[in-house]
Amino acid sequence: MADRNAPNEPGDRLEVANYVATLSADLAVMARQSGLDTLGYLLEMVQLEAETIYRRGDRRADARN
Repeated sequence: MADRNAPNEPGDRLEVANYVATLSADLAVMARQSGLDTLGYLLEMVQLEAETIYRRGDRRADARN
């Protein structure tokens, strides 16, 4: 189900991707420091995916289909 409030402009997508990367990095550190290693790992994967989207610029991540 598509989110009707999802950003439609490429700039918005990049801002969200950058924010998600930053936030998930911080959360991953918190999780690891608390002994929540699996959660930390998953958050690191989120960070990597968000950074990849941000680096690609305005190209759509879902263009892989």
